[in-house]
Amino acid sequence: MSQITLVVVIYILGIILGAFFLDIWSIDTSVKKGLIGLGWTALFLIGIFYADRDKEN
Repeated sequence: MSQITLVVVIYILGIILGAFFLDIWSIDTSVKKGLIGLGWTALFLIGIFYADRDKEN
């Protein structure tokens, strides 16, 4: 399994767990929950960047 695939799978699992346990997509979403989702996506983009960078070398 490539590093990019692993990063994507971890991201999707995190989003699903966030949807069920943190209730990110509920009606009463707070700023804190939004920032958690934004932070998780930022970590995903950083992971994709480094996985792709390692693939080129």
